[in-house]
Amino acid sequence: MTVFQPRTAVLTGGLAVAAALALSACGAAPDKASTAADGKSAATAASAADFGGLDALAKAAKKEGTLHAIALPRDWANYGALIDGFQKKYGIKVQVENPDGASQDEINAVTSRKGQDRVPDVLDLGSSFALSAAQQGLLAPYQVTGYNGIPATQKDPQARWYNDYGGYVSIGCDAKRVKECPTTFKDLLKPQYKGQVALNGNPTKSGSAFGGVYAASLANGGSFDDIQPGLDFFAKLKKSGNYTPVESTPATVEKGETPISIDWDYLNAGYADEFKSKGLDWKVAIPTDGKYAQYYSQAITKDAPHPAAARLWEEYLYSAEGQNLWLKGYARPALMTAMDRDGTLDKTAAARLPQVTGMPAFPTEDQQSKAKTALAQGWGKAVSG
Repeated sequence: MTVFQPRTAVLTGGLAVAAALALSACGAAPDKASTAADGKSAATAASAADFGGLDALAKAAKKEGTLHAIALPRDWANYGALIDGFQKKYGIKVQVENPDGASQDEINAVTSRKGQDRVPDVLDLGSSFALSAAQQGLLAPYQVTGYNGIPATQKDPQARWYNDYGGYVSIGCDAKRVKECPTTFKDLLKPQYKGQVALNGNPTKSGSAFGGVYAASLANGGSFDDIQPGLDFFAKLKKSGNYTPVESTPATVEKGETPISIDWDYLNAGYADEFKSKGLDWKVAIPTDGKYAQYYSQAITKDAPHPAAARLWEEYLYSAEGQNLWLKGYARPALMTAMDRDGTLDKTAAARLPQVTGMPAFPTEDQQSKAKTALAQGWGKAVSG
């Protein structure tokens, strides 16, 4: 198991850096006329059946030859295996731009390149960012074959986005540097953790950090309707000297800069697996006082330059093979319940997940939008100084 890298890096130099990493020169968007034998266009296909079936979609995608993805680190939730599996199965090259970018960077790449051939074909966004992208009209409706197996609360009724994989906010801790590892948000306020508590990114840009603040809110009397207690908690954590603005990454963990990291359980579980060989004892706890689960969401860009490849990629991700590869990366796939029911779930991989009791609940679209606005207005003030 490889170490998971954070998808929270801020683009220094803004979109100039993105341009430097871009996969082709600026220009008009290519002709999106990938068509089936009956003349149907992949760019408007709302399902594989709508295009004549998976075989027809695969044929058109192979003709396009490329998939332009963004913000997909190979060592995040086993994405390397997913990318390799797709390329091997279909012979389509997956080009990943800015692998360590945050969800907002993905949206910025789509909006700033409208009409160009450098628009990413597909997006993997934190839920609140997927909602925002849908509201901005950036996404194409498409129902993957397994769409009906995705819980209703985890997909857009118009199929513009749907959850792919996720997990619970957890507290990771370097047990060799921290005498007594915290297991709750309340613990994090103890004076013994001065300068040690970090988030994986900035919650106004990063889905994982956004989840961390939401979880802190639930642990301190807040609700899906009220994220303010989470902001207040981090303000208190900052005032106590326990919060560090250093964004947690595998490198900062190894150096001892972020010995306590609030992050998704699948990332922290990956750290624990990998760091054993490096002499680190990384403990993972899902805080009982702030139990918050969230999933990332897949989406196809409305103006995808490779529309058939984009749709075929989604079909692969939501196949049993794709979903089980996420599971092997400690992430809980959206079709997990359906696959457990039909016998296609990798039971060995499922048994290795961090244990948690109860069923997860998720904020609504309006609740997430409200929380995102509150964070945009209050995060800087909460942790400044």
